[in-house]
Amino acid sequence: MNSENTTVLATAYAVNPFKGSEDGMGWNFIMQIARYRKVIAITRENNETDINAYMDANPSPVYENVSFKYYDLPYYLRFWKKGSRGAMLYYFLWQLLLPGFVRKHDWSYGITHNLNFHNDWTPSFLWRLNKPFIWGPVGHHPKIPKQYLLPTYGLKSYVKDRFIWMVKNFFWHLDPFLKMSRKKADQILVMNTASRKTLKSQQHKARLMPSVATEYVNLADPIPKEKFRALSVGRFVPLKGFDLTLKSFAAFYKKLSLEEQKKVELILVGKGSYFDAMKVLAEDLKISSVTRIIPWIKREQLDAIYRDASVFLFPSHEGAGMVVAEAFSYGLPVVSLDNSGPGEFLSDDTGIRVPHGSYDATVNGLANAVNSLFKSEILRKSKSESARNRYEELFDWNVKGDQLDQLYENLPNIS
Repeated sequence: MNSENTTVLATAYAVNPFKGSEDGMGWNFIMQIARYRKVIAITRENNETDINAYMDANPSPVYENVSFKYYDLPYYLRFWKKGSRGAMLYYFLWQLLLPGFVRKHDWSYGITHNLNFHNDWTPSFLWRLNKPFIWGPVGHHPKIPKQYLLPTYGLKSYVKDRFIWMVKNFFWHLDPFLKMSRKKADQILVMNTASRKTLKSQQHKARLMPSVATEYVNLADPIPKEKFRALSVGRFVPLKGFDLTLKSFAAFYKKLSLEEQKKVELILVGKGSYFDAMKVLAEDLKISSVTRIIPWIKREQLDAIYRDASVFLFPSHEGAGMVVAEAFSYGLPVVSLDNSGPGEFLSDDTGIRVPHGSYDATVNGLANAVNSLFKSEILRKSKSESARNRYEELFDWNVKGDQLDQLYENLPNIS
């Protein structure tokens, strides 16, 4: 193979080494590609300052393999975009016009990889560059089950969730560009099994690769745990199910003896539109004295909280969950719903999955799962060891890099 054929032109709309979620994934995927190959990484212009600042402060030889290129639509095509408002439409237009931007430059590359905004309902147009094309990881958020949405978040949130679902279905079934993305892709990386189903006739191209991963954590000197602490981290929005977290912990807590109650605590870390509402809910449940709800903090501060936790309680309805990988890296057993997101990341020996049911049945199931880990130190330690092993096998960023390199190596027409 010559260097041109093995160079990857990767597009990542969101890239920021100082952030998590989409931005952090974009950065880490690019760095993992660069461990083995040259990469031309195209992202938005507003990411340049932070990328340069991070690279200046954190030198690495891997940067020699990366050439960042910055691209945005002209102002007259983006003046209407304000923060997250209009983000998906702008993302569509950004992708639509991006091949034209690439053709204006004399770049040598042999593989194109759309790292995506991690969803399965907006198309890529990199196939127009007539190179081997990889799409994804593409993700899929299922509908939030009705019984978990209406009681706490009301009719407005329910209608919004179902409207978004209708929009997604329109694209999955009727968008000709999305159909071309599926057809022209040589490989499609999917984050979960639900993503595979939306590929229709192109499911044979799917390869399961969750986009979530995290950096290595040294657990050589674990901190002695004074209390049994249940931890949950994320955005305070309906998708994340923090109402279930609080109510299940309350149900668990109220069944304990007074002496046992002194030994437990719930910690929530995050931000979002329902931050204050979750504080009110904790007060209503009469668990505010044993609940800490902490605004979003830096990773260094969060590290100490992870190390001090005993279990990760995460009944999220999403199709992914970066924090599950983080929890595994700290050897935390995870309690989640049995769904196509966090539920697929777990195995029976790394945590406990609670099936969908009525709202009250789900709360009780989650509470019983937490209680079983609280009551049995043997069970907790066993699942903790398995959680750490699962991180090392599947959710270390270097594992993703190894998987990507093998994928590129086996693509047709690059040698």
